[in-house]
Amino acid sequence: LDTTAHLNGIDVDLSVSPPRVHAGAGATLEALLTRLEADGLGMTATPAPGDVTLGGLLAIDGHGTAVPAVGEATRQPGLTFGSLSNQILALTAVVFDPAQDRYVLRRFERHEPDIGALLAHVGRAFVVSFTLQAGANQRLLCKSHMDIPWTELFGPPNARSRTFASFLDRAGRAEAIWFPFTSCPWLKVWSVCPQRPAGAREVHQPFNYPFSDNLPTALSDMGRAILNGLSFLSPAFGRLQHQIVTTGLFVTGSYDLWGWSKNLLLYVKPTTLRVTANGYAVVTRRDNVQAVIHEFATHFQSRLEAHRRRFMHPMNGPVEIRVTGLDDPRDVAWPDAVSPSLSAVRPRPDRPDWDVAVWFDLLTMPGTPHANAFYREIEQWMLQRFNDDQACMRVEWSKGWGYSAEGAWDDEEVLRRHVPASLSDGQTDGGFDQAVRTLDRLDPHRVFASPLL
Repeated sequence: LDTTAHLNGIDVDLSVSPPRVHAGAGATLEALLTRLEADGLGMTATPAPGDVTLGGLLAIDGHGTAVPAVGEATRQPGLTFGSLSNQILALTAVVFDPAQDRYVLRRFERHEPDIGALLAHVGRAFVVSFTLQAGANQRLLCKSHMDIPWTELFGPPNARSRTFASFLDRAGRAEAIWFPFTSCPWLKVWSVCPQRPAGAREVHQPFNYPFSDNLPTALSDMGRAILNGLSFLSPAFGRLQHQIVTTGLFVTGSYDLWGWSKNLLLYVKPTTLRVTANGYAVVTRRDNVQAVIHEFATHFQSRLEAHRRRFMHPMNGPVEIRVTGLDDPRDVAWPDAVSPSLSAVRPRPDRPDWDVAVWFDLLTMPGTPHANAFYREIEQWMLQRFNDDQACMRVEWSKGWGYSAEGAWDDEEVLRRHVPASLSDGQTDGGFDQAVRTLDRLDPHRVFASPLL
């Protein structure tokens, strides 16, 4: 079902405050942000690919990376630090009407209990259009760093150094891309910056890292050799990826980029290296972010090295780390707004001190030997470590999770126990089970279902 041909309209309403945008499910993220920019509007943070549709993006609570910087002014009207699903004010979906004994179009508004299950429905529904809130556009400065060792960036909390948390405090928006078998991650830090700083290059279009969007022959050839059995090349493959970024940033003058938000937030094209990824959100307190990252990075590195010593190289893509706020309904310009029931960053009413999520994604080329077993090992450790009185872990819908040695979405314990519990613990509205009942009632004939769902 291709929604991009007809369900792709975008209309901005500036007569209300905050402004609203009405968009079809087939409109792309890049088209939405381009239309908003023309009217002086934008979003706080978004996913990096521009070619994803709103229907797909909002089905899986797509997100970027952003929390308030220390001292940052109050959140701007129409914006949120959570997922883009929290921007939804209303939506129209195809649902079953028992009175007419047929499927019909029905509008749901943000205060209605049923909309909670539709705000991030994981493909269990068909939403055809959305009404989203928007806020004033912002100029951003994106600074890249390639010289901070992972032992410092992901070091212990309270260290007097260039830690990930210190960049969050200063700018609020950061992403680390850590290539395997390299010592210094690619750290991107975005900050709100109304005036162009000296030395920063102004950009007027998105996708400003051509060196990562267009693979050199040496990299693609090495990747092909790894998948053909020469996995011992994986450390060199990681180092080559790091070298390409370091050289590319210098040659293209891209260490400091400045411009409107769209042009800094969109930076992944379909031509980027195709990878598979697992993904998780660790919900915790803001002051616990560095501790979570430090424990993960230390454990990940030790396990990667243990596999390397056994001549096994399950990872040939980077680890990506981002941090967002939660889907706080108070960010929504709608009375009595409900939370997205199935969002990985849904707040826990019993833990109001948990206010952020740390996102971890582990990337590797599909078909890499031992990758599934390695993903399972890391996932099982995270399930044990980040489910206590300090944090809880949820799966990232758009990535792989529930790993067995054979593949993703294959572990019955994760599927049937952990995922439902992670979205139900601390909730007062029935959590996961109530969302499932709502989706089943709206689609009793299971038209919008699949074996996995």
